[in-house]
Amino acid sequence: MRTDELIQLLATDAQPAPSQSIERRLALAALAGLAGAGVLLAWKFGVRPDLVQALALPMFWGKLAFAGALAVAGLALLRRLARPGLAAGRTARWLALPLLAVWGMALVALLQAAPGERMPLLLGQTWRTCPFNIALLSAPAFAASFWALRGGAPTRLAWTGAGAGVLAGALATLVYALHCPEMASPFLAVWYVAGIAIPTALGALAGPRWLRW
Repeated sequence: MRTDELIQLLATDAQPAPSQSIERRLALAALAGLAGAGVLLAWKFGVRPDLVQALALPMFWGKLAFAGALAVAGLALLRRLARPGLAAGRTARWLALPLLAVWGMALVALLQAAPGERMPLLLGQTWRTCPFNIALLSAPAFAASFWALRGGAPTRLAWTGAGAGVLAGALATLVYALHCPEMASPFLAVWYVAGIAIPTALGALAGPRWLRW
């Protein structure tokens, strides 16, 4: 069989790929990750007993806004990286905005606090467990994100894996806020970010192996 005949045979009845297929997969992954984190939270930790009262506190919504903004930025980043040859581009900057915001708030809070109050603001009551709890809750979204990306064709595998970790960590943080009693911005700036950094690092390591095609 000649080359042109083979090409014609392969192209017979070919259908264009759905233009939004990767977006649908990422949306499903995000929903599955949230649901899985919610189940883990209910089984392992439970919601904070004063959740109704916490809803009236601006900082509670600040925690949700921080995690939600990171999750949206992570989705936008993966939407690009899931396609061959595309770099992060300007979407990577959106990841920096929530981080800069929470670090700025933490710096202001520490500068305004008395010297003896600064360490309690940084450590809170749960600094030993918080990052690892977030990492645990990120497991469903981590697995779901890699499933979604397997339906794409990423070429920057380490960066794409790290992006999946960011998304997983942000979704886990969004759910973990329903349990966590900490409200101080210095605590969030260190230990919430550390919890998100764990799946991010794991994703960067796993990407070249799990996303290879």
